[in-house]
Amino acid sequence: MRYLSGLLAAAPLLGLVSAQVSTSCNPLNSTCPADPGFNTDYTFYFNTTPSYELWETTAGSVTYDNENGAGFTINKQGDSPTIRTLFYFFFGRVELFLKVAPGVGIVSSSMWLSDDLDEVDLEFLGVNNTMASTNYFGKGLEDFHNAGLYTTINNQENFINYTTVWTKDALQWYIDGTLVRTLTPEQANKTRNYPQTPMRLSLGIWAGGDPRMPNGTREWAGGDTDYSKGPYSMYVKSARITDYGGGNEYTYGDMTGSYESIKVTGTDKNSTFYEALHQAPKLSTADKWNNLPAGARIAVYVAAGVVGAVLIGALLFYCIKQRKSGAREARLQTEMEKMDRMELDKLKREGVDVDAYTDYDSRSMRKEGVVAADAPPANVSPLDSKGWTAVNIESPMQSPAPFLNQGADHPASPGSPPQSHPGPQRASSTAPIRTFSASHSGYQGLPGGEV
Repeated sequence: MRYLSGLLAAAPLLGLVSAQVSTSCNPLNSTCPADPGFNTDYTFYFNTTPSYELWETTAGSVTYDNENGAGFTINKQGDSPTIRTLFYFFFGRVELFLKVAPGVGIVSSSMWLSDDLDEVDLEFLGVNNTMASTNYFGKGLEDFHNAGLYTTINNQENFINYTTVWTKDALQWYIDGTLVRTLTPEQANKTRNYPQTPMRLSLGIWAGGDPRMPNGTREWAGGDTDYSKGPYSMYVKSARITDYGGGNEYTYGDMTGSYESIKVTGTDKNSTFYEALHQAPKLSTADKWNNLPAGARIAVYVAAGVVGAVLIGALLFYCIKQRKSGAREARLQTEMEKMDRMELDKLKREGVDVDAYTDYDSRSMRKEGVVAADAPPANVSPLDSKGWTAVNIESPMQSPAPFLNQGADHPASPGSPPQSHPGPQRASSTAPIRTFSASHSGYQGLPGGEV
């Protein structure tokens, strides 16, 4: 993994990989918070998503299933799914069952990393299904002569056991139970580059053959990656992690980065991660019910029965009330219909044709009124068919009121001005229409006519 760190600036894709070999606080330069210790031994089976209290996803998306465990897949350019522990181990052992992803330029990897950038790597190239690469770095110093290549068998088709054991005296890599490499502190620049500070484990996959990578990186990864031939997937079925440090917290006592400077605290109690792993499973509703004392269950039954009886009684009361209300409304409706029939019968006995009114309703009458063409027939006056008009001096009907015949004004309310305009007009009505004016010599009416 660290093979890339000197080449990252030239490739945008590697910003994600670069973040994996960086630290938020370097104890070689400043005082940093204590690292939370794992302080236990546990095997994680990745048939389901691991607890958010112990693992985090740092890039992309990882799948989990019963058949293959954790699936790390590159579907397109830029993908680099990765998970990492939230806890640290200070010296220890990590055992992985891992299946390598095939593909040109595809790199499957396991990486340990500390806050001061000590690092331990396992890397597998997708162009070769029989090789595994081991590597290490100390204090972020980039030395690309630390790698070692070792043979595996069909690592892209089978889950193989890769175990790394780390103590202050030696770092050992095993493949399927066979020791393939041992590194001593003396071999690592006389202890200076020997990994010796608390670590976290990361698991992930990335494309070293991405076309945006530097030439040297693509050559090391086996060539350019063709994303159209994907997806490319690495699988990890399980990870057993053992913390040899035995502490709940690991603190850097100075800025030397040596294992002697690490302060181990909380050795007399379980870590929060241990508690999270061994906490009692959450009980289902059925389990909680079964755990209740017999008396408590009886009390619940009684209370439920009382509540049920109250609800049933309320429902019956409501139904009876609604039934009575409906019966009253039905009786009122029957009485109203009876009164309507009696009224219609009375009108018929008086000779009124009630059917003549069936075409009218309150809405149409309110909106437009009753027009003459639709009105029922009425008796017509035997007067002159020409109608009553102010200019019809031939009319046989003269006003019997002298003051109207002589042009006098009609009586008005006290104080009101003379009325010089026609009075109210009625269109299409059988009632006589009267018109008043100062020069009117009389009034005449026209039954059913217009003014």
